[in-house]
Amino acid sequence: MSTFPDQFRLDGRTALVTGSGRGLGWEMARGLAEAGARVLLHGRSAERLGSRVEELRRAGRMADAVGFDMADRVAMRQALAGTGPIDVLIHNVGERDRRPFDAIEPEDFARLVDVDLSAAHALVRLVVPGMVERGWGRLILVSSIAGQLAVPGASSYIAAKGGLAALARALAAELGAKGLTVNALSPGFFATETNARLMASPMGERQRERCPAKRWAEPREIAGAALFLASPAASYVNGHTLVVDGGVSATYLA
Repeated sequence: MSTFPDQFRLDGRTALVTGSGRGLGWEMARGLAEAGARVLLHGRSAERLGSRVEELRRAGRMADAVGFDMADRVAMRQALAGTGPIDVLIHNVGERDRRPFDAIEPEDFARLVDVDLSAAHALVRLVVPGMVERGWGRLILVSSIAGQLAVPGASSYIAAKGGLAALARALAAELGAKGLTVNALSPGFFATETNARLMASPMGERQRERCPAKRWAEPREIAGAALFLASPAASYVNGHTLVVDGGVSATYLA
């Protein structure tokens, strides 16, 4: 007889986590692997993920690597053709362009939105048919609190991240009757390698002070939220954006 904690297990499931060689993607992938999932780590090069795959395997987890550029739809389709059924997709890949809006050329705006948003739609189209056929699936799109709380100098990133949350709602409405749930994760200020320089800057200190928790989050702190949304325990959570930001977006504080 299963117990309530068993509802957070993913035994027998395969999870693809894009952008999972480091940072939040790695922590989410590791969390799902520890819950019993076979995890597919993703990056532009599968070979560069070898050490991460071995780390998980040494710990007794099931892991493989898949490599493709999110902007290359042909390579995406070819790579997924060899992975087998995918039960959980966490779309985590995202680029950022920190420039004033009038310094971002239209083609630069379109390219970032393509990688951060349009690629998510393309990837979902590839994995959803199998999920529908099996009557079970979890789609998790990683947005950002920047999709709701705008800051200067990131217009293309903000537009793309806001679009991911909207896409999650749209897909939830369309796929909910087919046994799938679609949700978004909205991280706040996380102490990832990418944010190391920002953390050490005056702006980074202001962001730390802005957070009610008075600290930047450790990357591992995203894993629990990702596992919840991916697990059977979240079977009736659909079309939701789960914010993981220490209270930043809940407070009226300049």
